[in-house]
Amino acid sequence: MTQRPSSRATTRMLAAALVITPLLAACGGGAGVKKDTSYVARDVNTLYRAAQDRLDRQQYRIAAALFDEVERQHPYSPWARRAQLMSAFSYYMDREYTPAIEAAQRFLAIHPGNKDAPYAFYLIGLSYYEQISDVTRDQKITEQAKAALGEVIRRYPDSRYAADARLKLDLVEDHLAGKEMEIGRFYQRSSNWLAASIRFREVVDKFQTTSHTPEALYRLTESYLALGIPEEAKKSAAVLGANYPGNEWYERAYKLMQRYAPDA
Repeated sequence: MTQRPSSRATTRMLAAALVITPLLAACGGGAGVKKDTSYVARDVNTLYRAAQDRLDRQQYRIAAALFDEVERQHPYSPWARRAQLMSAFSYYMDREYTPAIEAAQRFLAIHPGNKDAPYAFYLIGLSYYEQISDVTRDQKITEQAKAALGEVIRRYPDSRYAADARLKLDLVEDHLAGKEMEIGRFYQRSSNWLAASIRFREVVDKFQTTSHTPEALYRLTESYLALGIPEEAKKSAAVLGANYPGNEWYERAYKLMQRYAPDA
């Protein structure tokens, strides 16, 4: 399974990217903001401070609603743009990933060239990544995480977020390969050797840098022998031996070839 990504380092990176210079310090409003007053019309300074206060107190859902109000009540204020990102971050911290993605996407649609665009793309990628399920379930979200994290790397290869996106993308690739392996092993147990070989070949061809490649090559050797094509089994075993000579899967493949196709 893929390691869950909710690490302290990631959270610190997200929070640090959204540190706000205290330009509003002189704009009063010391009274606390009650949950049921989020739709009361207020000046932008008071409203933004209230949202920031809730965020600081880790009341993420209320903070997100208040940041949304900044944008709704004061769409032409310079703070509306920042509120969009803060709203996305607040939803993310509350594990409300769909509205987090929507808020970040709305920011990008309105401000595609903004200096904070890399952060918005990164937040979208993380929001998908956090939702990755185990390999026994549908992997649509995993594919979306792969695409979103890849977008960060493609668009902003030198940004502060690209290195972390690359690390997470490696885990996403491993997760997708694990799904293919699970399906392939299922087909093997059902003696559907052709379907199994297709899945294992997918791992070897598309996910060759993942931890699943040695086993995939061994399973290909098994499948080809079962299909009666020892020449292909020999090729898979040879690739396994050349790239992973000391690996346990190669030792098993070697014994398998010696037993069932010594003359191949």
